[in-house]
Amino acid sequence: MFSGNYPDLVKRLYRLIHVGVLVWLLAICSCGISSTQVDLLDLVLQGGRVMDPETGLDAVRNVGILGGKIIIVTEESIEGREVIDVTGLVVAPGFIDLHAHGQDPISNRLQAADGVTTALELEVGVFPVEKWLKSRQGKALLHYGATVGHTSARIKTMSGLDVPHWPMLAPGDSTLAENKDYAEKQATPKQLAEINEMLMDGLKEGALGLGLGISYTPASTREELVGLFQLASDRDMPIFIHLRDQNTGGILGAFQEAIANAASTGAAVQIVHLNSTAKQLAREALNLIRGAREHGVDITTEAYPYTASSTFIETAQFDLWENLPEKEYQRLQWPSTGERLTSKTFKKYRKQGGFVIIHGRSEETNQWIVSQPDVIVASDGIPFRYGPAHPRGAGTFSRVLGHYVREKKALSLMDGLRKCTLLPALRMQSSSILFRNKGRLQEGKDADITVFDPDSILDLGTYEKGDQPSRGILHVLVMGTFVLRDGAIVENVFPGKALKGKLLAIK
Repeated sequence: MFSGNYPDLVKRLYRLIHVGVLVWLLAICSCGISSTQVDLLDLVLQGGRVMDPETGLDAVRNVGILGGKIIIVTEESIEGREVIDVTGLVVAPGFIDLHAHGQDPISNRLQAADGVTTALELEVGVFPVEKWLKSRQGKALLHYGATVGHTSARIKTMSGLDVPHWPMLAPGDSTLAENKDYAEKQATPKQLAEINEMLMDGLKEGALGLGLGISYTPASTREELVGLFQLASDRDMPIFIHLRDQNTGGILGAFQEAIANAASTGAAVQIVHLNSTAKQLAREALNLIRGAREHGVDITTEAYPYTASSTFIETAQFDLWENLPEKEYQRLQWPSTGERLTSKTFKKYRKQGGFVIIHGRSEETNQWIVSQPDVIVASDGIPFRYGPAHPRGAGTFSRVLGHYVREKKALSLMDGLRKCTLLPALRMQSSSILFRNKGRLQEGKDADITVFDPDSILDLGTYEKGDQPSRGILHVLVMGTFVLRDGAIVENVFPGKALKGKLLAIK
């Protein structure tokens, strides 16, 4: 009755039924796909090494995509309107950057070339949230989202200025340098009430939590900070915090303050850039975090894989840099010229304002941090909108997978991918259920996918020329749409969507 091999025919029929059922379920449940669209998959990534950190899958598979979703991951041959041979390449979930200050088209292009499909502004956040989200709608190469920014709310309340996303200030903008009440003055009870009201408004407008740049507002009292933790806990939303400067209580003291606040209020917290905050005490700081987690505190941390940091030279972080020994200024580098600073040029650029690179951390400690399986990868990427900046905004993920995984063998490829994909998605699931479909390469999940060559992936940016795209990443898809194809940015596509917090519906 049947011609050919009977078992092969059964397998083929089963495969067709499997795809059909998945497409039907997605069509009626989530995707809004019409019956005329289910005849054929949109895209098949054929023959790649599929790696999914959640299930542990690491095998050659074919991946079928339809309507922005992963429909099937199979050993069997499948057909699609377009089939791309990715033999020899890794097919992984798209990288999720929780700490991306570059929220502009130029930065997004470099992020995409680094395998990023979701770039979030969680450390300093934005304010007002709704206005910022609308400003990016229909213009985003990558998925985007933000916390509500405590610093911006403080600037508005105490300095009377609207600075929605202050990392995007243009070089030479004197707004922060000339209006320092937000940083240098304690808030009155009335002002605290106004700040807290602004933060609540931001959560209702779709913020993914609270962004606290406490190092930039040194006048924020311990009582103010406890109140912010309590606010986050009461609304069951996480905090992303840049700890106090070490000069106000020591390195470990800053960690202890955040951990104590989280333990006493029940707030979830992510401590940003463990490397630049803990410096040579990274092991001790991470032990504090792990110990707190073992005792029930919802606390995580992140790091970027570079020994130099970067921030605004005019901010309060540099208030104690006046009259230091001359050699200390040599640690500072001006991105646009590549020059190392002197006491004279330090004062010049501090008056002018702009991002500066700060050298001086140990590579040994840096490699140890990168190798830790529970430390999330996040870039702290400086915007490239105004020219060269710290290379971490363009090369963080490729540096982890190329330099530290392949060349240094500091961790396995699967562990490296987990830190770039699943761990950030898990961190964000308390903010929004949307992240349950991200950071995984599984049937039914979002088709945010990064395809790269494990033998050549590497960051190419330098401190002198940070805006160089990474190499070795061939394809990047955002909801099934190519934003990077054959190593080149795809022009005039904007598939990025706003990822909003769960309190949006509360008005």
